[in-house]
Amino acid sequence: MPEQITKYPEVTLEVLKGAGARCGIGIEQRILKKCPRERFCALPTGEICVYGIKDIPQMTQISAPELARVVCPQQSWVPAAPVAKADVAVLGLTFTVGMLLGRWARKRPAPPRAERSG
Repeated sequence: MPEQITKYPEVTLEVLKGAGARCGIGIEQRILKKCPRERFCALPTGEICVYGIKDIPQMTQISAPELARVVCPQQSWVPAAPVAKADVAVLGLTFTVGMLLGRWARKRPAPPRAERSG
């Protein structure tokens, strides 16, 4: 059964009611059990859940990544700049060298301090 997204869910629910759908609280939800009761409509041929734009995160049939691929195809889950393997290797090498230098510096004995005469 479908979940529907609309900018005007109240108007869509009124249109469905006008077409003979039974909508709202008190109607048995056989398939769309997670649909908010106030957004649910039953028809002789099936069930519909009507979501407004702000309700999209509650939907169970469409995920955010699926929606993003359609709404923002150029930006859909793509990193800002591709990371090259060489970049990762250089960063890893730099980190390792820094760790080794830090260990080496801690193991060296401290230089003797000059005594002050007073």
